[in-house]
Amino acid sequence: TEIRPPPIEAQDFLTFVNQAQSPFHATEQAVIRLRRAGFEEIKEKDNWNHTLKRNGKYFFTRNKSAVIAFAVGGKYQPGNGFSAIGAHTDSPCLKVKPVSKKEKVGYLQVGVQLYGGGLWHTWFDRDLSVAGRVVIETEEGKLESRLVRIDRPILRIPTLAIHLDRSTSADGFKFNNETHLTPLISTVTKSLTGAPEKTLKPDTELNGDVPLSQKHHPILMHLLAKELDVNVDRIYDFELCLYDTQPSAIGGAYNEFIFSGRLDNLMMSYCSVEALIGSLKNETSLANDPNIRMICLFDNEEVGSQTAHGADSNLLPSTFERLSMATYDNETTSKKTQTPYLEALPKSYLISADMAHAVHPNYYEKHDDGHRPHMHKGVVVKINANQRYATTAPTTVVLREAAKKYKVPLQEFVVRNDSPCGSTIGPMLSAKLGLRTLSMHSCREVCGTEDVALAIKLFEAFFEEFPSIDARLTID
Repeated sequence: TEIRPPPIEAQDFLTFVNQAQSPFHATEQAVIRLRRAGFEEIKEKDNWNHTLKRNGKYFFTRNKSAVIAFAVGGKYQPGNGFSAIGAHTDSPCLKVKPVSKKEKVGYLQVGVQLYGGGLWHTWFDRDLSVAGRVVIETEEGKLESRLVRIDRPILRIPTLAIHLDRSTSADGFKFNNETHLTPLISTVTKSLTGAPEKTLKPDTELNGDVPLSQKHHPILMHLLAKELDVNVDRIYDFELCLYDTQPSAIGGAYNEFIFSGRLDNLMMSYCSVEALIGSLKNETSLANDPNIRMICLFDNEEVGSQTAHGADSNLLPSTFERLSMATYDNETTSKKTQTPYLEALPKSYLISADMAHAVHPNYYEKHDDGHRPHMHKGVVVKINANQRYATTAPTTVVLREAAKKYKVPLQEFVVRNDSPCGSTIGPMLSAKLGLRTLSMHSCREVCGTEDVALAIKLFEAFFEEFPSIDARLTID
């Protein structure tokens, strides 16, 4: 009956996720931790040959919504492998439309579009706000991208009173994504502080050269300008995600749960960053490593990853190739081989880290009897005979051997034969690169507090042990 404080790792995750309401903010939080750990920022557009050093730690971002960080082993030679973990910074959400101004029966509303495959009924009756990226013009005339987050509730999607729709209790909650999933931001009465707003004329002005201030309600523009400390006319464009302002929290009678939005997939993004940093605390570990340790946090996984900063782009392949072809420690030429990139791929391993579904006590029949993931019982290895996760017996062996170092328990998950199966970044990267790939997950939306530390320990062990495990494993 003793109630203990939650693990430190779970509390630290709350610090991370409560500041990461958009992919841009998630990337920023990852970068803050990497800088604090001594990682040096480099740019994709620069030549890396006179920068990279063995035992060095580096990172770069793309679109400010994806980040790759890596540490070069002290015994690395071009042609050696990569020990990599992939996750993603985006989550299903509502996003503000390019033309969001709406008004109905005395209310000002903000038009939104659906991003990803969300459970949209959960967005009703929540205290919502916006976070994302804004492009502004500086006083010097430059265009600059800045992050913005309004830290108080300004939006809400109210449900219809049960007295006006008795069918809800009998037939369930049904709604139209376009007409009913539109948040309100103010009343017309409160907004009339001066001249009435100009109304856009459909089909005539919508696609014309209309000022941004006319595409969105003045109050929304004012709130953004106030947050950024700029004049409204300095705002050129923005990408805004809606988010629930209720902070993530530790819950459960024994502090055993994490209640949070965006667990898919900020949990694995956080664990990847912390594991890479943690694996470097022992300097001897990296100094004796023949591989490059890497984490890849992509954007746009929830919508297919086929973007310039998604997993199905050239981001990871081009990074592998550049690092394989680069010179280190100011060497004049790349030593050992003329085909280092192609040789490195079969020596590499990528963990695709995403979230899995813990067994639900009210719907336990949705899981296969022998493969029901439970909280606090270890990291889940997701296996599919149709190879959508590119999981094979030899690939799981690598993880099991790594798990032995810190005695991290593993669980298998297999979807029922009469249920559909989702996917993640693993299969597309495996097909693109020929890498051995394992998709592994924790619990979604309600996560076990102990699972955070288990994932970090497993990832640390993978970074430290993979080269020696791979040397024992023969597969052609």
